[in-house]
Amino acid sequence: MQTDLLQEARRQAEICNACRYCEGYCSVFPALHAERAFSDGNLTQLANLCHNCRGCYYACQYTAPHEFDLNLPQALANVRQDSWEDLAFPRAAGRAFQKNGVLIAVATVIGFALLFWAARALAASGGDGFYAVLSHNAMVAIFLPAFLFPLLSIAISLRRYWRRIGAGPLRLAHLHAALKSASSMRNLSGGHGDGCNFEDEDRFTHARRAVHQAVMYGFLLCFASTSVATVMHYVFDMPAPYGLLSLPKLLGLSGGVLLTLGCVEMIRLKLKSDMALGAQGARGGEMGFVGLLGFVGFSGLLLYALGQTAVMPTLLVIHLGAVLAFFLLTPFTKMAHGFYRLAALAADAQR
Repeated sequence: MQTDLLQEARRQAEICNACRYCEGYCSVFPALHAERAFSDGNLTQLANLCHNCRGCYYACQYTAPHEFDLNLPQALANVRQDSWEDLAFPRAAGRAFQKNGVLIAVATVIGFALLFWAARALAASGGDGFYAVLSHNAMVAIFLPAFLFPLLSIAISLRRYWRRIGAGPLRLAHLHAALKSASSMRNLSGGHGDGCNFEDEDRFTHARRAVHQAVMYGFLLCFASTSVATVMHYVFDMPAPYGLLSLPKLLGLSGGVLLTLGCVEMIRLKLKSDMALGAQGARGGEMGFVGLLGFVGFSGLLLYALGQTAVMPTLLVIHLGAVLAFFLLTPFTKMAHGFYRLAALAADAQR
């Protein structure tokens, strides 16, 4: 990791540890105040506990123009961003996406869509619905490795993270506490439950918390839709296409709407927020990821709406290209931050 980023975060953490004004703001400060000296691992853990709500910055009496010049949200965001790049497997891919996220996302979607368009002529099976464009076996052959690679990559990254922060053996109680905190986005509610200051300085709002929940639960509903369809296909011999009131369609539609609207609102909030309080040079990677995730949801909804029209084959290859790009890029995008945050919360539960 970059020594200068860690040194600056260490300087600010030591000042915050002496002040302790923000003790009840979020999970970062109890963990910070439990230390007397800050190792690189301590700072990496604190950075991944931070949700960048920015409440501590607007409450701080030592921000510029004070000589201490504290900006803890940015200092931790820089360490957090650098940790994702440094712990990624492979590392080069993580650094490349953070620097050129939008360009890589767009190019990957277009490239995979063209590959699917070429493959449809070779792999079409004369089936129903989407399978008339690309056979079920061809989809499985393409997406199964694309699904397994991110799992392997993220597992290696999390193992690196766990070792870096010096955490002990993971217990079920620690994981349960982490999941409970993550599912409610508790740390985005602010120190007093009034919300965070991400949007507009002293204005407290729960908008960012609601948007994160919309994106998270929208993604989980879409994943549940695919999982249910897989069980119906292989266990109950009920292949697609499915009716509008079927469980896969209901889960997919609700998830797609939440995902699309959540990503649009998240982009709006990011554009409205103060860039000086976030990670330096990370805007491209963040926008690339959120845009890609939102496009996956939106293109899926278009398929639902226009699945019986002549544009269906074109929409299908574009949607499949976006989904494949999303899976393969997941370990290097901000999607991985959910896994790091969960690991950080589990390690904090140990403390």
